[in-house]
Amino acid sequence: MENDQPNIQYSIPLFMVSNMEASLKFYTDGLGFKILNTWTPRGKIEWCWLQREGGPVMLQEFRATEKRPYLSGDKPGAGVSIWFQCVDSLALYHEFIKNGVNAQEPFVGNGLWDVKVIDPDGYNLHFESRTDVPEETTCSEWLNKK
Repeated sequence: MENDQPNIQYSIPLFMVSNMEASLKFYTDGLGFKILNTWTPRGKIEWCWLQREGGPVMLQEFRATEKRPYLSGDKPGAGVSIWFQCVDSLALYHEFIKNGVNAQEPFVGNGLWDVKVIDPDGYNLHFESRTDVPEETTCSEWLNKK
């Protein structure tokens, strides 16, 4: 390489989804992602690249067949979790709740506030930010001590 930039810059998770319309509503209206690119081979979005700040995600509508009713496990999203590293995950938590997303109460794990949401296909999304709050403290416990 000619410069000091890393060759691999970041990874982009691709989620196979069962209903693109429901997933796009969740990611754009609920989580605040923007659509950057789409693929519409049959007149509707079947693949897209979404991004929120430095966190990209790709979605592709899964075409179920009798032999492959789900991508893995017995349902979409089985065994998949993605962690987004953030500056302030608690601000995102409040935004998500305001947008009608069923986000779990934030707690501290590994020195990070962890905000977990589950998308319509069962994918676990974690938004985390550094903190010095004691391990396993929930957001409500922390707010009550302030």
